[in-house]
Parts: sequence; structure tokens; C-alpha cells
Amino acid sequence: MKILTLTLCLLLPLFSSSSVQQWDPDDSWTKEELRMANTAGDADYLTAEEKDMVIYLNLARMDGARFFDTYFQEFVDLHNRQMQQYGNYDEVKVSRNDSYYKSLRRDLENVKNLPVFWPDEALSIVAKQHAKDLNRNNFAGHTSKDGRTVNQRIGKIYPNKSNGECLAFGFTSGLANVCMLLLDKGVANLGHRKLILNTSSKLNTVGLSIQPHKRYRYCAVIDFVSLPE
Repeated sequence: MKILTLTLCLLLPLFSSSSVQQWDPDDSWTKEELRMANTAGDADYLTAEEKDMVIYLNLARMDGARFFDTYFQEFVDLHNRQMQQYGNYDEVKVSRNDSYYKSLRRDLENVKNLPVFWPDEALSIVAKQHAKDLNRNNFAGHTSKDGRTVNQRIGKIYPNKSNGECLAFGFTSGLANVCMLLLDKGVANLGHRKLILNTSSKLNTVGLSIQPHKRYRYCAVIDFVSLPE
């Protein structure tokens, strides 16, 4: 069965990865675990931040509770400090009392030892083409301006396979994109979160691209597909 999320992340101002860290979440993971999560380490067709997206997607699937307590908390702290400069801080901050925050904590507590995602160059080209289409035509949506759906775009290279897509806007950081997609604030059906943590459709391969966007500054596209192992 094809899985397709038709929801978009809420636009938030750009996350800065240059903020000072007071602790290092890496210390909570072994070198072997970080190595296992780094399935995109040799993918020279991806940028450093796109490779980071793969790492964080995989860590969330390997141990959801630990990811929530480490990297997700780092993101919340850094993001909220950055957002203090804006007049609508209460709207754009990540509140630890928010229902989406609490539900993510509950959901990630049940995630352990899910299979990792592997990057794919052909699928990353599909993701990059859509991200450039979003920028060129200054819109946000899963259907291309020429009318192609997610299933049609992915199906052209991998026909008759389970697939899906996540879109995030406003962030250049790999960590920020993954965390905001998992949080899924304002998305009633939690479509991005469910897609990232999905097991029923055996999604195991990802294509990724982070590109500039005329309106939202940046857009990130993650395409998923289930391929034979």
C-alpha cells in the first residue's frame, strides 16, 4: 500500500546551528551506534546537512527515547534561544508543555531498533528536482507544477513500490529539519512523524535535498521508497 503524506511543516524562521552548545548529545551514543546511523557517509552526492538528515532519521529509529532526550532536546534549546529575537516568540518557539511535544515523547518511547534508512542517488535526484521546482515556482506542495504526484515522480524510477514524501520549510540544518518533521506541530494527522517511523510498508531507502526557497528561505524534501534488500 502506498503511503503518502499530504501535509506540510509549519514555516518557522531559520534555525541556526552556530549557537553555543553547553553539552554534547554525541556523548550519549556509542561510536558504533553513530557509525551505524551514518549510512550516508560515503554518499558524495549529498551535502553535509543532507547526510546529517540521514543520521538523525536513523538515530530516531534506532532508539526513539534516547533521541528525544539528547538531540531533540538540543534542538529545542537552540531553536528557542534563536527565536527570542522575534516578536511572535510564543508562536514559533517549541514549548515543552505543548501537546505535540508530549505526544512525540510518548511515540518515541515506543521506538527501538527499527531498520535504518539507506540513501539512494537516483531518489535524491527526484527529491532535488522537486525542491528546485518548489523554489522556481515559489510554492509549497507535493504535486509538481507540471501535475506529477509523488507516486508518479518516484514511480518513474521505482515503479510499483511503497513510497512517500516529507516536506519542510524554513530550515537549512539537517537536525532542525528532522526534529520539526517529527514534532509535526500543527499537523493534525502527524503525517510526517508516522512516515519517518513507519514499519508497515517497509520503507528503507531515502532521497534527500535541501534547497533555497524564494518565500521560505529553504525547503527540504525527503522521498521514501521500499526496495528489495
